[in-house]
Amino acid sequence: MKKKNQDNQPELAFDGAAAPDAAPVAGTPAAETPAGRAPDLGHGAFQRLVDGNFLQYASYVICDRAIPCVEDGLKPVQRRIMHALHEKDDGRFVKVANIVGHTMQYHPHGDASITDALVALVNRGYLVEGQGNFGNIYTGDSAAAARYIECRLTSLAREEVFNDAVTDFVPSYDGRNREPLLLPVKLPLLLMLGAEGIAVGLSTRILPHNFKELLEAQIAIIQKKKFCILPDFPQGGLMDVSEYAKGNGKLRLRAVMDSRQPGKLVINELPFGVTTETLIASIEDAVRRQKVPVKGITDFTAEKVEVELVLKPDADPEKAMAALYAFTSCEVSISCRAIVLRANRPVETNVDDILIENTERLLQTLRRELELKKHNLLEDIHRKTLVQIFVENRIYKKIESCKTGAAVTKAVLDGLAPFRPQLTRDISAEDVEMLLGVRIRRISQFDIDKNRKDIEGILLELRQVEKNLGGLQAYAIRYLKRLLTEYGEPHGRCTRITGFGTIEVRELTARELEIFYDRQSGYFGYDVKGESVLHCSPYDKLIYVWDDCRYKVLQPPAKLFVGDRLLYLAKYDRECLVTLIYTMDHFTYVKRFSFGGVIMEKDYRCAPETSRSLLFADQPVDDVYLKYAPAKGQKIHQQLFALGRIAVKSVKAQGIRLTAKKIARLATDRPRWWNDDTAPPAGLML
Repeated sequence: MKKKNQDNQPELAFDGAAAPDAAPVAGTPAAETPAGRAPDLGHGAFQRLVDGNFLQYASYVICDRAIPCVEDGLKPVQRRIMHALHEKDDGRFVKVANIVGHTMQYHPHGDASITDALVALVNRGYLVEGQGNFGNIYTGDSAAAARYIECRLTSLAREEVFNDAVTDFVPSYDGRNREPLLLPVKLPLLLMLGAEGIAVGLSTRILPHNFKELLEAQIAIIQKKKFCILPDFPQGGLMDVSEYAKGNGKLRLRAVMDSRQPGKLVINELPFGVTTETLIASIEDAVRRQKVPVKGITDFTAEKVEVELVLKPDADPEKAMAALYAFTSCEVSISCRAIVLRANRPVETNVDDILIENTERLLQTLRRELELKKHNLLEDIHRKTLVQIFVENRIYKKIESCKTGAAVTKAVLDGLAPFRPQLTRDISAEDVEMLLGVRIRRISQFDIDKNRKDIEGILLELRQVEKNLGGLQAYAIRYLKRLLTEYGEPHGRCTRITGFGTIEVRELTARELEIFYDRQSGYFGYDVKGESVLHCSPYDKLIYVWDDCRYKVLQPPAKLFVGDRLLYLAKYDRECLVTLIYTMDHFTYVKRFSFGGVIMEKDYRCAPETSRSLLFADQPVDDVYLKYAPAKGQKIHQQLFALGRIAVKSVKAQGIRLTAKKIARLATDRPRWWNDDTAPPAGLML
């Protein structure tokens, strides 16, 4: 069940702070249970305890473990890792084990989850750089132990993710430390890094996007222009977005293959989530099932992907590539669903809305930083002006005869009172303490001209800050363009966007199986030695019809006993129109029908029991020539019937009675034994 939040966005009906509903009184009839509420399964203290604890557990998993926050784009473990790196940051590499231990002051869980999250951040490359073996995203090799590898913040993270002056801090889980509630991130980290998480009753999967494209889209958002962002993966590959809608839906991804070497295919790029190990395992499985014409696999992957496939001598490279896409991990589908925490509540959204929110947060953060900078500049001007007045006018001389602290403070305030118009604000007790702390050496060496130049420089900077505050959007665009210039070059698009044609597996494998029939033994299948009767796909269904009008639908068998009375065999087509002539109880009947729907491996009949088929044809039959067996007193010895206008009936219908005479011969084309002189007028079957 969903409801709307204040922004008219779909929001899960879940509130971790809500207490469970009280159970109904025992004995309440089911009909009196409020609509939409689950039936009463119990009541009492234990029931309330279970309900309350489960809600607390669900709330914790959703809000503190699995689902990322839309405001800064991080999960709690990532935010705590970044905070620990910030506290330890001195520009040098730090042991990962040291960072993991420091993070455990804020994250009340084991070191394994912290290590895995830190390794993932390093492999994404934006925020943390590593030194040592952090695994391989191409081969799936794991990272070395935390005590052997080192990491540090990148310059991008150091400059654009942290600002303690505008960060709200809260006590850590044990109250001994303070951790950030949210980081003042000015980057769209959630879409840069991507996120996956499984919580109680919901899951999220947000795919990573290209850094440059995200910043360009943010510029378009500020300028109120249209924008489009699509996922991008460091593994490269090809991507079909026909079933993808703004972060929800499905993506189809393919490996990139090179077929320029004769008799070989070389895989150079992988789909997202696929490693060379899983890819090779899927190809080997397809080779065992004879789905792909590959006879050799060699993996040369190191810094780049290079998996060489040697094809069979008679294999067509184009068809081999199609088979690899159809039957191996060379093509995968990824389902996406964008669920994030907004104001600590899970919300279903899309990547466009996430980027718009990130852009709004960028503007808010820039405004807060500019306002803070303006405040600091005004304070600098105030302090420098105070010191200049204090020294120039020798106000410090007035405190020489003061006996008490209060008298000293009063003397300073009285001395500064005439100069209040020169100050940006009233004089505070802190200002007095600052002036009293000025050293004699500084007073004796005070340079009035230099101080005035410093104030003029600060005023110039202040005017620029006020200008930026007045044109915040233009300032944000300049900020984003600076990021593109400084950091955008190494982050070009890796995954190519294209469209895939749907691979028809039936067509690809249409002649993969050759079916044989041994009439002497009565066995039938692709592992039988005998007469070749059919080529088909493993995905086809075959229909068998025996001469007693019994039929059955089966998958292509390896070896199946059908006997020597098999009348008809073909690929099953429920709409195929069939003409059947059969005898039963000395009468001959004819009918036209289609098989329709069937249940696999179940026996059916297309005519009553004790019937025997005389003609079974899946092609149109216009005429049928009958020659009757000789009989005493029989005047008509042969007869022609036109079946072109016979009505189509159900497979269970009895059909139309054709004749009561015993039939000796039957033909659908004019036979040599037909005698025009003795033939009666043709019978017309309506």
